Amino acid sequence: MATEARMLELPFIRDDQLTRCMRLRFQSLQQKNIRPQDGEKLLCPNEHIYRVDFIRQRNLRFLHWNIQLETPGKVTVTGTSQHWTPDLTHLMNRQLLEPVGIFWKKPEAKEVECNEADAQEFGERIAELAQIRKVMYFLLAFTDGLEPAQLKGSIVFKA
Repeated sequence: MATEARMLELPFIRDDQLTRCMRLRFQSLQQKNIRPQDGEKLLCPNEHIYRVDFIRQRNLRFLHWNIQLETPGKVTVTGTSQHWTPDLTHLMNRQLLEPVGIFWKKPEAKEVECNEADAQEFGERIAELAQIRKVMYFLLAFTDGLEPAQLKGSIVFKA
């Protein structure tokens, strides 16, 4: 029981307002026939913005991802650097973190799979950023028939 009290599970929260704002940026550029800024990341139709609220957590140690997919498909989770402030600046490709977390579920499978080495490294990087961030934004790309409503995800840390 004592170990459970030290675990902290932080959910991915879908940010529909920010996703909508970024889609409007794309539409606006198209309507005005204007090119995006050099290096600007525009959302593709299968991409959505999520966030994780850290609430000033200190000394977190990444334990594991908790990704559940209701149906077969794949989700790619890309973090954004601390230099992106969505209310002030456009998202630039250089602000996307590597490695990314890629999670998939095959037809007939019960468990979600991932590239464990990249997922571990990505989780550790998030734990480092949590020390200086109140909130972190993520770009989630859904492919192979997967939709946002079919995802339930969180990151588990040792506090």
